[in-house]
Amino acid sequence: MLSQIQRFGGAMFTPVLLFPFAGIVVGIAILLQNPLFVSEALLQPDNLFAQIVHIIEEGGWTVFRNMPLIFAIGLPIGLAKSAQARACLAVMVSFLTWNYFINAMGIVWGNYFGVDFSNEIGGNSGLTMIAGIKTLDTSIIGAIIIAGIVTGIHNRYFDKQLPVFLGIFQGTSYVVLISFFLMLPLAWVTLFIWPKVQIGIQSLQVFMVSSGSLGVWIYTFLERILIPTGLHHFIYGPFIFGPAITEHGIQVDWAQNMQYFSQSTQPLKALFPEGGFALHGNSKVFGSVGIALALYFTAAPKNRAKIAGLLIPATLTAVFVGITEPLEFTFLFISPLLFAVHAVLAATLATTLYHFGVVGNMGGGIIDNFLPMNWIPMFHNHYGMIITQIVIGLIFTVIWFVVFRTLIIKLNLKTPGREEDEEEIKLYSKQDYKNKKTQTSDTLALSKEEQKLAFPQGILDGLGGTANIKSLNNCATRLRIEVMDEGKVNTDSYFKELGAHGVVRKGNALQIIIGLHVSQVRDKIEQLMKEDTQNITLSEAI
Repeated sequence: MLSQIQRFGGAMFTPVLLFPFAGIVVGIAILLQNPLFVSEALLQPDNLFAQIVHIIEEGGWTVFRNMPLIFAIGLPIGLAKSAQARACLAVMVSFLTWNYFINAMGIVWGNYFGVDFSNEIGGNSGLTMIAGIKTLDTSIIGAIIIAGIVTGIHNRYFDKQLPVFLGIFQGTSYVVLISFFLMLPLAWVTLFIWPKVQIGIQSLQVFMVSSGSLGVWIYTFLERILIPTGLHHFIYGPFIFGPAITEHGIQVDWAQNMQYFSQSTQPLKALFPEGGFALHGNSKVFGSVGIALALYFTAAPKNRAKIAGLLIPATLTAVFVGITEPLEFTFLFISPLLFAVHAVLAATLATTLYHFGVVGNMGGGIIDNFLPMNWIPMFHNHYGMIITQIVIGLIFTVIWFVVFRTLIIKLNLKTPGREEDEEEIKLYSKQDYKNKKTQTSDTLALSKEEQKLAFPQGILDGLGGTANIKSLNNCATRLRIEVMDEGKVNTDSYFKELGAHGVVRKGNALQIIIGLHVSQVRDKIEQLMKEDTQNITLSEAI
């Protein structure tokens, strides 16, 4: 059950990856329309500069204005067991069908459900527009549910062989056919239940805002502590992209009001108190540096050069783009205690920042989040808050360093490089990061295409081959695999020598830590699996 939940959580990361670039575009466009930074003459509607900036900004809003549709289409990429592209098509058609049914039922029977479809979009109407369809505003929750249901239908019926005379309905058509009739009752149930859910969501929003510092601490702690399980996606998702704290999610509502916030002299905490629930990126920016320094200075002197080769790129990745897994998994499975302490410190940092008036949309790193959507646009009128944030953050960097260094030494925790004669240190050296660029002499003799497949082929072989893989998925940096027989899976050292950064095992479920190029590796493995399946089928036919 847990592996299925983890698979679902990992699939959510696919659409989430689209938001950093969109946020940067919108942030810069809004900045270029701020009279505090740009001459008012350039901002006149008939000015070419203003027109170009407006056009670019509108393009940047694409992802934010179509979040439900993007989540609906994006989830099957991670959830579908085969033919992901066809699964995405089936989900898109079914999701639109579901919304068309809601629209038609709402217009005809809206009074019975307590929904007036003659109302204008927005406000407290509970209505929104999705792909030109006036429908209930189910946010990403409806998209995730429909995507999960239709992808399940795809996984079960996509390959089903129908009689010859019904052959035209096979594959994607069959999935859409089944989903069409299922969307009818689901639309009715949605109209019956969702207005009541919206009332509950509004109450939750009021409760979470009123919870203040305690709510911020609990939210941030859960977002960090659940990372090893992959369930943290279910914590931040409803807050950042869903309606748990604001109507459209913190990401959208912060971006939509960013220009107003930047020009206002009122404290941001008074303008947008909900922004306290998007401060978890501060542990990535400030905490990662303290952790890396502690790991470095507790390593044996002779091993520090090797440790630095691992820590420097991992720390830079965490600080600049907010991907912390390469660093956190360095110590997580050696000492879970350190990870628990890390989660406590992350929650305490966010709560301290919130107490001193720091709010915003800060769930990522410096480049993708802090600078374009917070520091640069807000600096003119809210520089005091930004300076406060940096000072508190640096203080916590020192706290992270002292706490981690003390625990590692006092408890004699075997973090990488602690032992002078540690043989495994080579597994955590800079060479791990060079493996994807450096080929062995045998690999160099291969063609370019074979070189690209060498690492994925090694992973596939180590997992026991295509026949031993029950499911394959990935999140930001890890492959998530469920195998038929764990006894056929090779050792952790085998995968590390191939170039993986680590392996996590739990029964038949494995996580192989690859790095930020994990999606490409997964695609290559699936390509190899497809070729193996075709070869087996051909052999059986012969």
